[in-house]
Amino acid sequence: MSTEKIYNYRKIDERVITGGQPRAKELRDAASEGFTAVINLAPYDKRYSIDDEPGLVASLGMQYVHIPVDWERPTESDLAAFEHAMQTHRNDKTLVHCAANFRVTAFYSLYALEHLGWTQAQADALRASIWRGSDFPQWDRFVAEQTARIAAVKP
Repeated sequence: MSTEKIYNYRKIDERVITGGQPRAKELRDAASEGFTAVINLAPYDKRYSIDDEPGLVASLGMQYVHIPVDWERPTESDLAAFEHAMQTHRNDKTLVHCAANFRVTAFYSLYALEHLGWTQAQADALRASIWRGSDFPQWDRFVAEQTARIAAVKP
């Protein structure tokens, strides 16, 4: 599959894949592979982003959700918006991306921990597949805070 060529591609299951910024061809390939939704967590940056990604995605018949998560300051409201988007598109075949799949694996692992019954080990493994060896204290703090919040409300 051509979507597997997306930078830092990860297949979650038959319905969800994650990755870094796809190229226009990879978005076209996603549409031809039956994807019906694209969720983008990266702020627009002319150096890396596709010009008019929302327009391209719409022209391919897919729905587009943009949640521009500030790399330096991820927030609980960003995570809540992501959770809402995932719930809205829970029956869609969905491509979730950001610039390099860091934001996405952090958010998706927290979402899966809270809403999909994932264990802490499963969530940690998804993040580690991208984050291993990285040092981003603001993200370590954010993930730890959100993990604690989730643990406090889980039965």
